[in-house]
Amino acid sequence: MSYLLKAKSWVSQEKAAGSLDEQHDKINEVRELLGSLTAEMPSFLSESTIRRFLRAKSWSTEQATKALKETIKWRRQCRPDTICWEDIHEREHEARRAYIADYLDKNGRTVFISKPAIKSKLSSKDQIKHLVYNLEILAMLSENEQDECVAWLTDFQGLMAVAILSNPPKIFESFWKIVRHFLEPEMNQKVKFLYTNNPESHKTVADMFDLDNLETTFGGRNKVAFDMDKYNERMKRNDQMRGASKHANA
Repeated sequence: MSYLLKAKSWVSQEKAAGSLDEQHDKINEVRELLGSLTAEMPSFLSESTIRRFLRAKSWSTEQATKALKETIKWRRQCRPDTICWEDIHEREHEARRAYIADYLDKNGRTVFISKPAIKSKLSSKDQIKHLVYNLEILAMLSENEQDECVAWLTDFQGLMAVAILSNPPKIFESFWKIVRHFLEPEMNQKVKFLYTNNPESHKTVADMFDLDNLETTFGGRNKVAFDMDKYNERMKRNDQMRGASKHANA
């Protein structure tokens, strides 16, 4: 996923990736290492998925294969591909906590918004189920993309973050400075803290988003209320595209 990336992160990523021919060679190498698993989950183990895992592992075929095998084991047990919108409990409330926006950022990336300040009505297990459902939709929407193509925007009581983490108030930055040393360099570069009262943060948001589309919560100008009926229809259409249904998940 992509979160206000600095140019240098792309430089290091491209260097590790090599030429297009080298990238295809690595994708094929991962396919060979996966063996019969590619026949077990052909739709999941697409070129796009393998590329995404390679990119996340700095194009290491060994590490990408290991991560894919672990993911396949989990998918075999949990069947996330069968989760559909109708399976999400309290969905009219939960969709206001975490949802896929109906607009793209200025780089053409899908925008995923989460608002942890809104208290969930679900158990921890069902919250994870809802998150997994959203990630499945995001993966489907990015199936044909070559680059990281989702912006995850999180609001937490005045703190705005475009990051993979759901960030608590400012004290988290001190904690982050310690934790970041245990994460991969690429992940560190993807985390950005933005504050509603900071002019530089406003500029960063304006560079990334069309402020007429972006919600006021995140510094945008969009005051239109969340339309649950339209969101319901969007999610149902996405389920049809994925082949997920209530019957399949029974």
